[in-house]
Amino acid sequence: MPELPRKKVGIVSCSGEELPEGTVTRLAALKVLEQLRADDTVTICLPLFLAGGEGDRAFAKFYPTIAIDGCDKRCAAHGTEMYSGKPAASFVVTDLVTERGLGKPEGKRHLNEAGQQAVDAVAGDVVNLVDELLQKRWNRTAGAVEETGLPVVQEKIQATCSCGSGIPVQDVIINGQMITLTALPLIFKQFKDAGKFLSPDTTRELLETVRIYNPIPAGEDEAYSELLRREYEVFCKTQGEGK
Repeated sequence: MPELPRKKVGIVSCSGEELPEGTVTRLAALKVLEQLRADDTVTICLPLFLAGGEGDRAFAKFYPTIAIDGCDKRCAAHGTEMYSGKPAASFVVTDLVTERGLGKPEGKRHLNEAGQQAVDAVAGDVVNLVDELLQKRWNRTAGAVEETGLPVVQEKIQATCSCGSGIPVQDVIINGQMITLTALPLIFKQFKDAGKFLSPDTTRELLETVRIYNPIPAGEDEAYSELLRREYEVFCKTQGEGK
């Protein structure tokens, strides 16, 4: 049974540099990641995420992610939802500034006092939400908070990860070559938890799910399908299901 990583919360901020609010998002995210909740959060690079970063997309699929956007275009939130799943929460700096009655942030490299106040306000709200999410169970199958009322026992991070965020990987051999598949243990667990027994339909679905987070070379679908069928059979047997 693969040992799952300790749950953390992903933070993805918009990369807009044309507005002071974009600077607010990045500074607020850094404050949470580096000062306030360094042990409980990981960063997700939005440009890499949108360009096809399998590790970042896998993390946002299997663990709660908070999107911080500078304006109502919500690039971070929409990008996360498009490639992985709806964020656990989404903050928009312009909305927060209006709701709190703060002054307008100004300055792109050096924020004015109102901008610094916005950074503190956003970071504070994000920290509160991080603490709340870590006390709730995250359903990897549904991609949402599972309201059980039970405390979550955090586990130590032992799995390796292609993006540094704690998503397990698995080394497999295809056509005589060793390759690393991102998130394969979690994908298998997700399928097993959903009651998907080994079948041609399950194998096809496994292939398409694995393809989301890993590049599959053209012409190798059959080889990957056979590998996934075999590895999923082994996984199910180790879980006490020989079907």
